Amino acid sequence: MNRAELADFLRRSRARLEPSDVGLTAGARRRTPGLRREEVAALAGMSVDYYTRLEQSRGPRPSRQMLTALARALRLTGDERDHLFHLVGEEPPRAESASAHVRPGLLLILDRLHDAPAQVITDYGDVLAQNAMAAALVGAADTDRNLVRRFFIDPRGRALSPPEDRAEHARAHVANLRAVTAARPDDPEPARLVAELRAASEEFCQLWESHEVAVRRASTKRFLHPTVGLLDLDCEILLSSGDNQLLIVHTARPGTESYERLQLLRVVGLQDMSPIADRS
Repeated sequence: MNRAELADFLRRSRARLEPSDVGLTAGARRRTPGLRREEVAALAGMSVDYYTRLEQSRGPRPSRQMLTALARALRLTGDERDHLFHLVGEEPPRAESASAHVRPGLLLILDRLHDAPAQVITDYGDVLAQNAMAAALVGAADTDRNLVRRFFIDPRGRALSPPEDRAEHARAHVANLRAVTAARPDDPEPARLVAELRAASEEFCQLWESHEVAVRRASTKRFLHPTVGLLDLDCEILLSSGDNQLLIVHTARPGTESYERLQLLRVVGLQDMSPIADRS
């Protein structure tokens, strides 16, 4: 691990970003260009002290998960992401796997969607990035980032769907996962998720054995939010070419009750709310 080079690269990458580049407001006048350390730490989901030590050439060796979070927070390109991994002595993610690196342009689009829940996910359901509205709608992706696992294993994830819609959502999740595992048989991540869910969920096992196949498409989806109630939202899915990533945006038609409730959700924001208070 080259601590001096890593520290220099992190400092320069932070200095070239403006708050507006990552969806933040500039606030009071800044004495130096770029993001503050605490802003990068918050975007990467790490403590300010941990990030500060990395920039001061005295931090511990970051994990692969932490490197991925830093690359996303600093809006690194694919080549820059690989360089970050090399500085720590790690091999960058393999090309045949679904990349966890979200391109800066895609993150820029995500940051601009202030009034619509939006998130970037892998084709097998791992949340890679989400805006504040998405976190308010479905919970922040911090402890468990996979939407399929949360639906089948976590009662709080399942409770976000009205009871009468859950059977269809379960079928759709499994059918999409079937398509992904067949399309990328050498990628261990979807296969690992399938094995875990077959061991943990009888419902998943039964649906898996039915061998239905269907790729995720744009649709209308209902959410049962614990504070604002039932939302009937249009779900648009944009594909990121070559990266096996999806940008999912939920919108409500103006003039509808769901539109008014979505505006209320924007006001409610990220307040702790039961039953998804810990946002797993």
